[in-house]
Amino acid sequence: MKKYLLLLLVAISFVSCSKKVEVTGKISGGSPLERIEFIEGSGVATLPLINIGLDKDGKFSGNFDAPKNGIYVISFGGKQNLIYLKGGEKVNISGNAADFPMEFVVTGDAKGNNDFLKQTQRFLQSYAQKFNMQEMVTKKETDFLKDIQKIDNDLTKNIEEVAKNTKADNDAIKWKKNDLASTLLNVMAQYKMNYGKLTNNPSFKVSKAFTDYENKLQPNKDELLQQSPSYRNYLLSTMGEDYMKFSATKMKANPDAITSEVFADFLNSKKDISQLEKDYLLAYVIAQSDISPSATPEIAKKVSTIVDKNIKDATVKADIQHLIFVINGLKEGDIVPDVALEKADGKSFKFSELKGKPTFVMFYASWNPYIAQSTVSVLRDVEKHYAGKINFVFVNLDDTKEQFAKTSKSLLNGIAGTNVYADKGMNSQAAEKFGIYGFKLPSFLIINKDGKIASKPIYNLGEPEFVTIMTKETGVSAPVAPQAELKVGPDAMKVPNPTPETEQSKTSK
Repeated sequence: MKKYLLLLLVAISFVSCSKKVEVTGKISGGSPLERIEFIEGSGVATLPLINIGLDKDGKFSGNFDAPKNGIYVISFGGKQNLIYLKGGEKVNISGNAADFPMEFVVTGDAKGNNDFLKQTQRFLQSYAQKFNMQEMVTKKETDFLKDIQKIDNDLTKNIEEVAKNTKADNDAIKWKKNDLASTLLNVMAQYKMNYGKLTNNPSFKVSKAFTDYENKLQPNKDELLQQSPSYRNYLLSTMGEDYMKFSATKMKANPDAITSEVFADFLNSKKDISQLEKDYLLAYVIAQSDISPSATPEIAKKVSTIVDKNIKDATVKADIQHLIFVINGLKEGDIVPDVALEKADGKSFKFSELKGKPTFVMFYASWNPYIAQSTVSVLRDVEKHYAGKINFVFVNLDDTKEQFAKTSKSLLNGIAGTNVYADKGMNSQAAEKFGIYGFKLPSFLIINKDGKIASKPIYNLGEPEFVTIMTKETGVSAPVAPQAELKVGPDAMKVPNPTPETEQSKTSK
Protein backbone atom coordinates (compact mmCIF):
# COMPACT_ATOMS: atom_id res chain seq x y z
CA MET A 1 0.00 0.00 0.00
CA LYS A 2 2.83 2.38 0.89
CA LYS A 3 4.56 1.61 -2.42
CA TYR A 4 1.33 2.30 -4.33
CA LEU A 5 0.85 5.61 -2.47
CA LEU A 6 4.43 6.64 -3.22
CA LEU A 7 3.99 5.89 -6.93
CA LEU A 8 0.73 7.88 -6.95
CA LEU A 9 2.42 10.87 -5.32
CA VAL A 10 5.27 10.71 -7.85
CA ALA A 11 2.77 10.60 -10.70
CA ILE A 12 0.84 13.57 -9.32
CA SER A 13 4.10 15.49 -8.88
CA PHE A 14 5.14 14.72 -12.45
CA VAL A 15 1.85 15.95 -13.87
CA SER A 16 1.77 19.13 -11.79
CA CYS A 17 5.37 20.05 -12.68
CA SER A 18 5.03 19.36 -16.39
CA LYS A 19 6.14 22.22 -18.62
CA LYS A 20 4.40 20.78 -21.66
CA VAL A 21 1.54 22.78 -23.19
CA GLU A 22 -0.76 20.85 -25.53
CA VAL A 23 -2.57 22.99 -28.10
CA THR A 24 -5.32 22.02 -30.51
CA GLY A 25 -7.73 24.10 -32.50
CA LYS A 26 -9.28 25.18 -35.76
CA ILE A 27 -8.93 28.31 -37.88
CA SER A 28 -11.97 28.57 -40.15
CA GLY A 29 -10.97 29.61 -43.64
CA GLY A 30 -7.31 28.93 -42.87
CA SER A 31 -4.88 27.81 -45.56
CA PRO A 32 -2.45 24.88 -45.20
CA LEU A 33 0.24 27.37 -46.22
CA GLU A 34 -0.26 29.35 -43.01
CA ARG A 35 1.63 28.54 -39.82
CA ILE A 36 0.94 29.16 -36.14
CA GLU A 37 3.89 29.94 -33.89
CA PHE A 38 4.12 30.40 -30.13
CA ILE A 39 6.84 32.62 -28.66
CA GLU A 40 7.66 33.11 -24.98
CA GLY A 41 6.81 36.77 -24.41
CA SER A 42 9.15 37.60 -21.54
CA GLY A 43 12.39 36.09 -22.85
CA VAL A 44 15.39 37.82 -24.35
CA ALA A 45 15.67 35.49 -27.36
CA THR A 46 12.35 35.81 -29.16
CA LEU A 47 12.42 32.56 -31.13
CA PRO A 48 9.36 30.42 -31.80
CA LEU A 49 8.92 27.47 -29.45
CA ILE A 50 6.91 25.59 -32.06
CA ASN A 51 5.81 26.02 -35.67
CA ILE A 52 2.46 24.31 -36.38
CA GLY A 53 0.72 23.85 -39.71
CA LEU A 54 -2.99 23.70 -40.51
CA ASP A 55 -4.57 20.73 -42.27
CA LYS A 56 -7.00 21.11 -45.18
CA ASP A 57 -9.86 21.75 -42.71
CA GLY A 58 -7.94 24.42 -40.78
CA LYS A 59 -7.29 22.14 -37.81
CA PHE A 60 -3.97 22.08 -35.96
CA SER A 61 -2.34 20.41 -32.97
CA GLY A 62 1.03 20.35 -31.27
CA ASN A 63 2.82 20.58 -27.97
CA PHE A 64 5.83 22.43 -26.62
CA ASP A 65 7.74 23.03 -23.42
CA ALA A 66 6.73 26.31 -21.80
CA PRO A 67 9.84 27.93 -20.23
CA LYS A 68 7.65 29.62 -17.64
CA ASN A 69 4.03 30.31 -16.77
CA GLY A 70 2.98 33.60 -18.24
CA ILE A 71 2.40 35.56 -21.40
CA TYR A 72 3.14 34.14 -24.85
CA VAL A 73 2.87 35.56 -28.33
CA ILE A 74 0.72 33.70 -30.82
CA SER A 75 1.68 34.49 -34.42
CA PHE A 76 -0.26 33.74 -37.60
CA GLY A 77 -0.23 35.23 -41.08
CA GLY A 78 2.12 38.06 -40.14
CA LYS A 79 -0.06 39.15 -37.20
CA GLN A 80 0.52 38.69 -33.47
CA ASN A 81 -1.44 38.75 -30.24
CA LEU A 82 -0.98 37.69 -26.64
CA ILE A 83 -2.12 34.49 -24.92
CA TYR A 84 -1.59 33.42 -21.30
CA LEU A 85 -0.29 29.86 -20.90
CA LYS A 86 0.95 27.62 -18.08
CA GLY A 87 2.91 24.38 -18.19
CA GLY A 88 0.74 21.28 -18.05
CA GLU A 89 -2.28 22.92 -19.72
CA LYS A 90 -4.40 21.48 -22.51
CA VAL A 91 -5.57 24.42 -24.59
CA ASN A 92 -8.03 24.66 -27.48
CA ILE A 93 -7.94 27.73 -29.72
CA SER A 94 -10.48 28.62 -32.39
CA GLY A 95 -10.91 31.57 -34.69
CA ASN A 96 -11.46 32.82 -38.22
CA ALA A 97 -8.53 33.30 -40.58
CA ALA A 98 -9.76 36.78 -41.54
CA ASP A 99 -9.11 38.22 -38.06
CA PHE A 100 -7.01 35.57 -36.30
CA PRO A 101 -5.09 36.00 -34.01
CA MET A 102 -6.44 39.48 -33.23
CA GLU A 103 -9.64 37.66 -32.30
CA PHE A 104 -9.77 34.09 -31.00
CA VAL A 105 -11.54 31.95 -28.40
CA VAL A 106 -9.72 29.84 -25.83
CA THR A 107 -11.30 26.82 -24.14
CA GLY A 108 -9.82 24.15 -21.93
CA ASP A 109 -7.44 24.73 -19.04
CA ALA A 110 -6.43 28.24 -20.13
CA LYS A 111 -9.97 29.63 -20.56
CA GLY A 112 -10.24 31.62 -17.31
CA ASN A 113 -6.91 33.40 -17.61
CA ASN A 114 -7.44 34.26 -21.26
CA ASP A 115 -10.99 35.49 -20.72
CA PHE A 116 -9.46 37.72 -18.05
CA LEU A 117 -6.78 38.93 -20.45
CA LYS A 118 -9.27 39.62 -23.25
CA GLN A 119 -11.77 41.48 -21.05
CA THR A 120 -9.16 43.71 -19.40
CA GLN A 121 -7.70 44.54 -22.81
CA ARG A 122 -11.14 45.37 -24.15
CA PHE A 123 -11.85 47.70 -21.21
CA LEU A 124 -8.48 49.35 -21.73
CA GLN A 125 -9.19 49.94 -25.42
CA SER A 126 -12.30 51.89 -24.51
CA TYR A 127 -10.71 53.61 -21.51
CA ALA A 128 -7.63 54.80 -23.44
CA GLN A 129 -9.82 56.95 -25.68
CA LYS A 130 -10.44 59.29 -22.73
CA PHE A 131 -6.80 60.35 -22.60
CA ASN A 132 -4.67 62.20 -25.11
CA MET A 133 -1.10 61.26 -24.29
CA GLN A 134 0.41 64.04 -26.38
CA GLU A 135 -1.64 66.52 -24.37
CA MET A 136 -0.77 64.82 -21.07
CA VAL A 137 2.98 65.30 -21.47
CA THR A 138 2.54 69.09 -21.73
CA LYS A 139 0.52 69.40 -18.52
CA LYS A 140 1.94 70.76 -15.28
CA GLU A 141 3.56 67.99 -13.29
CA THR A 142 0.91 68.02 -10.56
CA ASP A 143 -1.87 67.61 -13.13
CA PHE A 144 0.08 64.93 -15.00
CA LEU A 145 0.53 62.95 -11.78
CA LYS A 146 -3.19 63.19 -11.04
CA ASP A 147 -3.91 61.71 -14.48
CA ILE A 148 -1.40 58.89 -13.96
CA GLN A 149 -2.85 58.07 -10.53
CA LYS A 150 -6.38 58.03 -11.94
CA ILE A 151 -5.38 55.72 -14.78
CA ASP A 152 -3.62 53.46 -12.30
CA ASN A 153 -6.60 53.33 -9.92
CA ASP A 154 -9.24 52.85 -12.63
CA LEU A 155 -7.38 50.10 -14.46
CA THR A 156 -6.39 48.31 -11.25
CA LYS A 157 -10.03 48.33 -10.18
CA ASN A 158 -11.06 46.83 -13.52
CA ILE A 159 -8.35 44.16 -13.26
CA GLU A 160 -9.63 43.08 -9.85
CA GLU A 161 -13.29 43.06 -10.90
CA VAL A 162 -12.64 41.04 -14.06
CA ALA A 163 -10.40 38.62 -12.15
CA LYS A 164 -13.31 37.72 -9.83
CA ASN A 165 -15.70 37.15 -12.74
CA THR A 166 -13.32 35.04 -14.80
CA LYS A 167 -11.66 33.22 -11.89
CA ALA A 168 -8.22 34.17 -13.16
CA ASP A 169 -5.38 32.78 -11.07
CA ASN A 170 -3.00 34.88 -8.99
CA ASP A 171 -0.11 34.61 -11.45
CA ALA A 172 -2.21 36.00 -14.30
CA ILE A 173 -3.49 38.86 -12.11
CA LYS A 174 0.04 39.70 -10.99
CA TRP A 175 1.26 39.68 -14.62
CA LYS A 176 -1.52 42.06 -15.64
CA LYS A 177 -0.75 44.48 -12.81
CA ASN A 178 2.95 44.37 -13.67
CA ASP A 179 2.09 45.04 -17.30
CA LEU A 180 0.05 48.08 -16.23
CA ALA A 181 2.93 49.33 -14.06
CA SER A 182 5.40 48.97 -16.97
CA THR A 183 3.11 50.93 -19.27
CA LEU A 184 2.63 53.74 -16.76
CA LEU A 185 6.38 53.91 -16.12
CA ASN A 186 7.00 54.31 -19.85
CA VAL A 187 4.48 57.16 -19.99
CA MET A 188 6.22 58.83 -17.04
CA ALA A 189 9.58 58.40 -18.76
CA GLN A 190 8.18 60.15 -21.85
CA TYR A 191 6.98 63.02 -19.67
CA LYS A 192 10.34 63.33 -17.97
CA MET A 193 12.20 63.42 -21.30
CA ASN A 194 9.85 65.67 -23.26
CA TYR A 195 8.11 68.11 -20.93
CA GLY A 196 11.03 70.54 -20.77
CA LYS A 197 11.47 70.55 -24.56
CA LEU A 198 7.79 70.93 -25.35
CA THR A 199 7.30 73.81 -22.87
CA ASN A 200 10.59 75.62 -23.63
CA ASN A 201 11.82 74.89 -20.13
CA PRO A 202 15.18 73.13 -20.66
CA SER A 203 16.06 73.26 -16.95
CA PHE A 204 12.95 71.30 -15.92
CA LYS A 205 13.50 68.50 -13.39
CA VAL A 206 10.78 66.26 -11.96
CA SER A 207 9.89 66.56 -8.29
CA LYS A 208 10.30 64.10 -5.44
CA ALA A 209 6.58 63.30 -5.70
CA PHE A 210 7.13 62.19 -9.30
CA THR A 211 10.10 59.99 -8.37
CA ASP A 212 8.21 58.55 -5.39
CA TYR A 213 5.38 57.47 -7.65
CA GLU A 214 7.83 55.86 -10.08
CA ASN A 215 9.25 53.88 -7.16
CA LYS A 216 5.75 52.96 -5.96
CA LEU A 217 5.05 51.35 -9.35
CA GLN A 218 8.08 49.07 -9.14
CA PRO A 219 8.30 47.53 -5.65
CA ASN A 220 9.76 44.31 -7.10
CA LYS A 221 12.15 45.34 -9.85
CA ASP A 222 13.52 41.84 -10.45
CA GLU A 223 10.05 40.43 -11.10
CA LEU A 224 9.26 43.22 -13.56
CA LEU A 225 12.64 42.77 -15.22
CA GLN A 226 12.09 39.06 -15.75
CA GLN A 227 8.48 39.37 -16.92
CA SER A 228 8.28 42.50 -19.01
CA PRO A 229 10.20 43.61 -22.12
CA SER A 230 8.24 46.86 -21.75
CA TYR A 231 9.86 47.42 -18.36
CA ARG A 232 13.28 46.84 -19.90
CA ASN A 233 12.44 49.57 -22.42
CA TYR A 234 11.62 51.87 -19.53
CA LEU A 235 14.93 51.17 -17.82
CA LEU A 236 16.82 51.81 -21.05
CA SER A 237 14.99 55.11 -21.53
CA THR A 238 16.08 56.27 -18.08
CA MET A 239 19.71 55.67 -19.11
CA GLY A 240 19.44 57.40 -22.47
CA GLU A 241 21.13 60.70 -21.73
CA ASP A 242 24.00 59.16 -19.72
CA TYR A 243 24.56 56.49 -22.34
CA MET A 244 24.75 58.99 -25.20
CA LYS A 245 27.50 60.91 -23.41
CA PHE A 246 29.37 57.71 -22.54
CA SER A 247 29.00 56.37 -26.09
CA ALA A 248 30.31 59.57 -27.70
CA THR A 249 33.49 59.41 -25.63
CA LYS A 250 33.93 55.67 -26.17
CA MET A 251 33.43 55.80 -29.92
CA LYS A 252 35.85 58.67 -30.25
CA ALA A 253 38.52 56.56 -28.57
CA ASN A 254 37.55 53.37 -30.45
CA PRO A 255 35.60 54.05 -33.69
CA ASP A 256 35.40 50.32 -34.49
CA ALA A 257 33.61 49.41 -31.26
CA ILE A 258 30.23 47.74 -31.77
CA THR A 259 27.06 48.77 -29.91
CA SER A 260 27.10 45.74 -27.61
CA GLU A 261 30.68 46.42 -26.63
CA VAL A 262 30.02 50.06 -25.77
CA PHE A 263 26.84 49.25 -23.85
CA ALA A 264 28.55 46.48 -21.87
CA ASP A 265 31.27 48.94 -20.81
CA PHE A 266 28.60 51.50 -19.93
CA LEU A 267 26.77 49.02 -17.68
CA ASN A 268 30.03 47.98 -16.03
CA SER A 269 30.62 51.61 -15.10
CA LYS A 270 27.29 51.68 -13.22
CA LYS A 271 27.74 50.47 -9.64
CA ASP A 272 24.13 51.15 -8.63
CA ILE A 273 22.63 48.66 -11.12
CA SER A 274 22.09 45.02 -10.12
CA GLN A 275 23.80 42.25 -12.07
CA LEU A 276 20.40 40.82 -13.09
CA GLU A 277 19.39 44.18 -14.56
CA LYS A 278 22.69 44.39 -16.42
CA ASP A 279 22.19 40.86 -17.79
CA TYR A 280 18.69 41.49 -19.14
CA LEU A 281 19.46 44.92 -20.59
CA LEU A 282 22.70 43.84 -22.25
CA ALA A 283 21.00 40.78 -23.78
CA TYR A 284 18.16 43.01 -25.00
CA VAL A 285 20.58 45.45 -26.66
CA ILE A 286 22.65 42.65 -28.19
CA ALA A 287 19.53 41.08 -29.72
CA GLN A 288 18.43 44.41 -31.18
CA SER A 289 21.78 45.65 -32.47
CA ASP A 290 24.59 43.24 -33.30
CA ILE A 291 22.97 39.87 -34.00
CA SER A 292 22.30 39.85 -37.71
CA PRO A 293 22.59 37.45 -40.68
CA SER A 294 24.83 40.06 -42.32
CA ALA A 295 27.21 40.24 -39.35
CA THR A 296 30.79 39.29 -40.21
CA PRO A 297 32.40 36.30 -38.46
CA GLU A 298 34.56 38.81 -36.57
CA ILE A 299 31.53 40.64 -35.17
CA ALA A 300 29.78 37.36 -34.36
CA LYS A 301 32.85 36.21 -32.43
CA LYS A 302 33.08 39.54 -30.61
CA VAL A 303 29.42 39.36 -29.57
CA SER A 304 29.87 35.82 -28.23
CA THR A 305 32.86 36.99 -26.19
CA ILE A 306 30.83 39.90 -24.76
CA VAL A 307 28.07 37.48 -23.72
CA ASP A 308 30.48 35.02 -22.11
CA LYS A 309 32.30 37.76 -20.21
CA ASN A 310 29.44 39.94 -19.03
CA ILE A 311 26.19 37.97 -18.67
CA LYS A 312 26.03 35.93 -15.46
CA ASP A 313 22.42 34.70 -15.26
CA ALA A 314 22.36 31.16 -16.69
CA THR A 315 18.92 31.45 -18.32
CA VAL A 316 19.61 34.81 -19.95
CA LYS A 317 23.01 33.63 -21.17
CA ALA A 318 21.60 30.40 -22.65
CA ASP A 319 18.79 32.27 -24.42
CA ILE A 320 21.03 34.86 -26.05
CA GLN A 321 23.65 32.26 -26.98
CA HIS A 322 20.94 30.24 -28.72
CA LEU A 323 19.77 33.31 -30.62
CA ILE A 324 23.37 33.96 -31.74
CA PHE A 325 23.62 30.36 -32.95
CA VAL A 326 20.33 30.52 -34.85
CA ILE A 327 21.09 33.80 -36.62
CA ASN A 328 24.78 33.19 -37.35
CA GLY A 329 24.55 29.44 -37.91
CA LEU A 330 27.09 26.77 -37.17
CA LYS A 331 30.69 27.94 -37.05
CA GLU A 332 32.83 27.47 -40.11
CA GLY A 333 35.08 24.47 -39.49
CA ASP A 334 32.57 22.67 -37.24
CA ILE A 335 31.86 19.05 -38.13
CA VAL A 336 28.44 18.88 -39.77
CA PRO A 337 25.78 17.40 -37.43
CA ASP A 338 25.02 13.90 -38.68
CA VAL A 339 21.28 14.04 -38.12
CA ALA A 340 18.84 11.33 -39.13
CA LEU A 341 17.25 11.98 -42.52
CA GLU A 342 15.17 9.78 -44.79
CA LYS A 343 14.92 9.39 -48.55
CA ALA A 344 11.63 8.99 -50.38
CA ASP A 345 12.19 5.22 -50.64
CA GLY A 346 12.46 4.95 -46.86
CA LYS A 347 16.22 4.46 -46.75
CA SER A 348 18.14 6.48 -44.18
CA PHE A 349 20.62 9.19 -45.14
CA LYS A 350 23.46 10.91 -43.31
CA PHE A 351 25.74 13.72 -44.43
CA SER A 352 28.76 11.61 -43.49
CA GLU A 353 28.00 9.45 -46.55
CA LEU A 354 29.12 12.31 -48.79
CA LYS A 355 32.68 12.90 -47.57
CA GLY A 356 35.22 13.29 -50.34
CA LYS A 357 33.26 15.93 -52.24
CA PRO A 358 31.78 19.24 -51.05
CA THR A 359 28.01 19.44 -50.55
CA PHE A 360 25.44 22.14 -51.28
CA VAL A 361 22.49 21.89 -48.87
CA MET A 362 19.09 23.55 -49.17
CA PHE A 363 16.57 23.59 -46.30
CA TYR A 364 13.01 24.23 -47.48
CA ALA A 365 9.30 23.52 -46.92
CA SER A 366 6.33 23.66 -49.25
CA TRP A 367 4.48 26.21 -47.09
CA ASN A 368 7.30 28.76 -47.19
CA PRO A 369 6.21 31.75 -49.31
CA TYR A 370 9.63 32.22 -50.87
CA ILE A 371 9.68 28.75 -52.46
CA ALA A 372 8.42 29.31 -55.99
CA GLN A 373 9.25 28.62 -59.61
CA SER A 374 11.92 31.34 -59.49
CA THR A 375 13.71 29.27 -56.85
CA VAL A 376 13.59 26.21 -59.08
CA SER A 377 15.00 28.19 -62.00
CA VAL A 378 17.93 29.44 -59.91
CA LEU A 379 18.65 26.00 -58.47
CA ARG A 380 18.59 24.44 -61.91
CA ASP A 381 21.19 26.96 -63.12
CA VAL A 382 23.38 26.38 -60.06
CA GLU A 383 23.15 22.59 -60.32
CA LYS A 384 23.98 22.66 -64.01
CA HIS A 385 26.97 24.96 -63.59
CA TYR A 386 28.57 23.01 -60.72
CA ALA A 387 27.47 19.51 -61.82
CA GLY A 388 29.92 16.78 -60.86
CA LYS A 389 31.96 19.05 -58.62
CA ILE A 390 29.63 19.21 -55.64
CA ASN A 391 26.85 17.10 -54.10
CA PHE A 392 23.36 18.59 -53.91
CA VAL A 393 21.16 17.70 -50.92
CA PHE A 394 17.66 19.12 -50.47
CA VAL A 395 16.33 18.80 -46.91
CA ASN A 396 12.54 19.02 -46.68
CA LEU A 397 10.97 20.30 -43.44
CA ASP A 398 7.29 19.73 -44.20
CA ASP A 399 5.02 18.30 -41.50
CA THR A 400 4.62 14.84 -43.03
CA LYS A 401 6.52 12.45 -45.25
CA GLU A 402 3.53 12.41 -47.62
CA GLN A 403 3.83 16.17 -48.11
CA PHE A 404 7.58 15.78 -48.62
CA ALA A 405 6.97 13.26 -51.41
CA LYS A 406 4.59 15.64 -53.19
CA THR A 407 6.78 18.71 -52.73
CA SER A 408 10.09 17.18 -53.76
CA LYS A 409 8.55 15.58 -56.82
CA SER A 410 6.83 18.73 -58.08
CA LEU A 411 9.29 21.39 -56.97
CA LEU A 412 12.64 19.73 -57.65
CA ASN A 413 11.74 17.73 -60.73
CA GLY A 414 14.69 17.68 -63.13
CA ILE A 415 17.25 18.93 -60.59
CA ALA A 416 19.90 16.33 -59.81
CA GLY A 417 20.52 15.76 -56.12
CA THR A 418 19.53 13.82 -53.02
CA ASN A 419 16.05 14.61 -51.71
CA VAL A 420 15.62 13.81 -48.02
CA TYR A 421 13.03 14.37 -45.31
CA ALA A 422 13.57 15.46 -41.71
CA ASP A 423 11.00 13.60 -39.62
CA LYS A 424 8.72 16.05 -37.71
CA GLY A 425 9.70 18.89 -40.02
CA MET A 426 10.29 22.14 -38.16
CA ASN A 427 10.33 20.23 -34.88
CA SER A 428 12.90 17.71 -36.14
CA GLN A 429 16.39 16.95 -34.95
CA ALA A 430 17.72 18.45 -38.19
CA ALA A 431 15.96 21.79 -37.60
CA GLU A 432 17.29 21.87 -34.04
CA LYS A 433 20.91 20.98 -34.83
CA PHE A 434 21.17 23.34 -37.80
CA GLY A 435 19.18 26.13 -36.08
CA ILE A 436 16.45 26.26 -38.71
CA TYR A 437 13.31 28.31 -38.03
CA GLY A 438 10.49 29.37 -40.34
CA PHE A 439 11.95 32.83 -40.89
CA LYS A 440 15.17 31.22 -42.20
CA LEU A 441 13.56 29.31 -45.07
CA PRO A 442 14.73 28.71 -47.66
CA SER A 443 18.36 28.72 -46.57
CA PHE A 444 21.51 27.23 -48.02
CA LEU A 445 24.73 25.86 -46.59
CA ILE A 446 28.03 24.63 -48.00
CA ILE A 447 29.85 21.66 -46.46
CA ASN A 448 33.44 20.99 -47.51
CA LYS A 449 34.81 17.63 -48.71
CA ASP A 450 35.92 16.77 -45.16
CA GLY A 451 32.39 17.05 -43.78
CA LYS A 452 32.92 20.41 -42.10
CA ILE A 453 30.86 23.61 -42.29
CA ALA A 454 32.30 25.87 -45.01
CA SER A 455 29.81 28.76 -44.94
CA LYS A 456 27.40 30.61 -42.73
CA PRO A 457 23.70 30.33 -43.72
CA ILE A 458 23.13 31.81 -47.19
CA TYR A 459 19.82 33.36 -48.26
CA ASN A 460 20.71 34.83 -51.65
CA LEU A 461 22.37 32.66 -54.28
CA GLY A 462 23.42 35.76 -56.16
CA GLU A 463 25.52 37.25 -53.37
CA PRO A 464 29.30 37.43 -53.84
CA GLU A 465 30.02 35.38 -50.70
CA PHE A 466 28.14 32.38 -52.12
CA VAL A 467 30.03 32.61 -55.41
CA THR A 468 33.37 32.91 -53.60
CA ILE A 469 32.72 29.85 -51.42
CA MET A 470 31.49 27.75 -54.33
CA THR A 471 34.58 28.66 -56.35
CA LYS A 472 36.83 27.77 -53.42
CA GLU A 473 35.18 24.42 -52.68
CA THR A 474 34.56 23.24 -56.27
CA GLY A 475 37.39 24.86 -58.19
CA VAL A 476 34.81 26.09 -60.71
CA SER A 477 34.51 29.82 -61.34
CA ALA A 478 31.12 31.46 -61.49
CA PRO A 479 29.59 32.33 -64.87
CA VAL A 480 30.99 35.53 -66.35
CA ALA A 481 27.67 37.31 -66.02
CA PRO A 482 25.54 35.28 -63.59
CA GLN A 483 21.86 36.06 -63.83
CA ALA A 484 20.72 33.65 -61.15
CA GLU A 485 19.60 35.47 -58.04
CA LEU A 486 17.37 34.33 -55.25
CA LYS A 487 16.30 36.77 -52.60
CA VAL A 488 13.95 36.24 -49.69
CA GLY A 489 11.36 38.87 -48.81
CA PRO A 490 12.21 41.86 -46.61
CA ASP A 491 10.50 40.41 -43.54
CA ALA A 492 11.85 36.89 -43.83
CA MET A 493 14.83 37.43 -41.56
CA LYS A 494 13.07 39.39 -38.84
CA VAL A 495 13.25 37.76 -35.45
CA PRO A 496 9.69 37.74 -34.05
CA ASN A 497 8.86 40.69 -31.81
CA PRO A 498 8.18 39.60 -28.20
CA THR A 499 5.94 42.58 -27.49
CA PRO A 500 3.31 42.99 -30.21
CA GLU A 501 1.45 46.25 -29.83
CA THR A 502 -1.48 45.62 -27.54
CA GLU A 503 -4.13 48.19 -26.74
CA GLN A 504 -2.41 48.82 -23.41
CA SER A 505 0.86 49.72 -25.09
CA LYS A 506 -1.01 52.31 -27.13
CA THR A 507 -1.62 54.36 -24.01
CA SER A 508 2.06 55.23 -24.01
CA LYS A 509 1.83 56.92 -27.38
